Amino acid sequence: MSAVAENVTIDISIESPLWNDLDCETTVRRAVAAAAAPDEAQGELSVLLTDDDAIRVLNAQWRHKDEPTNVLSFPAAHAGNIGPRPLGDIVIAYETTAREAAAEHKQLDHHLAHLTVHGFLHLLGYDHESEADAETMERLEREILARLDIADPYATRDEG
Repeated sequence: MSAVAENVTIDISIESPLWNDLDCETTVRRAVAAAAAPDEAQGELSVLLTDDDAIRVLNAQWRHKDEPTNVLSFPAAHAGNIGPRPLGDIVIAYETTAREAAAEHKQLDHHLAHLTVHGFLHLLGYDHESEADAETMERLEREILARLDIADPYATRDEG
């Protein structure tokens, strides 16, 4: 299903029926809309909601890690000024997302929103390879999620 969140057109594909009990399309749309600064994020984006088996294959192929992960981002190559700018693809696995949400005592839709924001920021060029980059990215995630009335996803870790 294609939807528009501010200046970003989102194509959402739900590949795994495990996502069926959650209003993922609304959650993903709201998360992207909150993360998309009008001057920075304009274009098209694809979000694939899948399962651990499918994301494990992608993780092995692209990151050489033969294990499932929660979210993968694939930024699009810059295509010049022809049509809407492709931003890239985000892939999120249900079982890992649900397992993390349960372990961290978070609502599943809140964790999905967090992973969507995290993946979207990667598409915009943010990363967490260095301590400074991680702090910048986490600060942005906290600010964006606060706009969605979602608690700081790093609060428990930071308190320890």
